[in-house]
Amino acid sequence: MARNNTLSQLALQKFKKNFWGVLGFWLIVLVGLLSIFAYVFAPDSSQNANQMHLSIHSKKPGFEVTMLNIPSQMDNQQSWFSKVFFGTINTDTEIPIVDFKAEGDQLLYTEYASDGLKGETKKMPLARFPNNDYQKHIEQKTFLFGTDKYGRDYLSRILVGARISFFIGFVAVFISLVVGIVMGSLAGYFGGKVDAFIMWLINVTWSIPTLLLVIAITLALGKGFWQVFIAVGLTMWVEVARIVRGQIISAKEMQYVTAARALGFSDFRIITRHILPNIMGPVIVISAANFASAILVESGLSFLGIGAQPPMASWGAMIKDHYNYIILGKPYLALIPGLCIMILVMAFMLIGNALRDALDVKG
Repeated sequence: MARNNTLSQLALQKFKKNFWGVLGFWLIVLVGLLSIFAYVFAPDSSQNANQMHLSIHSKKPGFEVTMLNIPSQMDNQQSWFSKVFFGTINTDTEIPIVDFKAEGDQLLYTEYASDGLKGETKKMPLARFPNNDYQKHIEQKTFLFGTDKYGRDYLSRILVGARISFFIGFVAVFISLVVGIVMGSLAGYFGGKVDAFIMWLINVTWSIPTLLLVIAITLALGKGFWQVFIAVGLTMWVEVARIVRGQIISAKEMQYVTAARALGFSDFRIITRHILPNIMGPVIVISAANFASAILVESGLSFLGIGAQPPMASWGAMIKDHYNYIILGKPYLALIPGLCIMILVMAFMLIGNALRDALDVKG
């Protein structure tokens, strides 16, 4: 136990000295916090940041407009917890306007119209506003990342979309670890026919292109959020199983395993208490790589339209919706989510390389 603690401390010290690994770690922490509290940081805190304003679609970053917020007559009974983690159920109506004035008991406002057109002028009773105070419901709104083709706040969509790309890594890697460690342990420890069958299953799974296998599983389970998570996880266990199998084949001949067998310990205890804790270094490294792979696969599925379904925000779906804007003079609509995917994948690869160096016993 003392030897394991010493090795863990040495590995931690080596990891801390790796600048790129530490950078990747803090990038992941930052993205994780932004994704968990996306609705707290997002300018548009409605569910899925789905407030549409078609009159201000595809506006450039930094676009400003006056927004009239018409309060709803419905009471929102949503809890604080639900608002923070799932977004606000928005019952109010937002209207972009260019001009407004009060005449008697009526509010006259001119709606915003793009492309040099003149918006329609409408009237609204001041009684629609609490205490007839309409001034509190008119504000200047800035879209830091501009708006998408539906007039939604692009920064808010980016922040909310980070949830899928971030959490699919955790769910997919968890599923791949559970399945991969179980299958690899059985194959490596027992050998014989068990090993032959599991290796046949691994080779068959590995022979099918990952994206095609994920598409097949997704179509079988149905389109949706959790279906994609499960599908990606069930296609990534083979790498974990092969690593675990190879490590256990080497470790089961060690003296501490022979001693455990002589003491009469069960196979389950030998695998879980003695072998697995000593071979987790390579598994941790492959898990970091699987995080990056899961993010890329989910983005590809969303781009193909079989990932997260609208109106749910997803970086891959945002690229799909706006890739044609690259040749229409607004490439940032596709480049921003693409850069987000690249940065998150790079962070996991950096931390994976750092863990590989830190857990290298030869070093």
